[in-house]
Amino acid sequence: MTGGTRFEGSFLGDASRIADDTRLECKICWYVYDPAVGDPVWQVPPGTPFTRLPDHWKCPECDGARDQFMVIGDD
Repeated sequence: MTGGTRFEGSFLGDASRIADDTRLECKICWYVYDPAVGDPVWQVPPGTPFTRLPDHWKCPECDGARDQFMVIGDD
């Protein structure tokens, strides 16, 4: 991925472009999902890539859908 490019959602775009360690940000509330941390609210263990989150997973801050997350650029 080119630096600074944002990629909307894991389902509205090509999920194969999302690396296992990619951090994504909710475009509604700016919550950042970091695979290294996981998500204690949804009991997702550290090391879980965004593309392997359970189907029922939503943003733990605003309840936004997974397709509302954007890849955080490297800029």
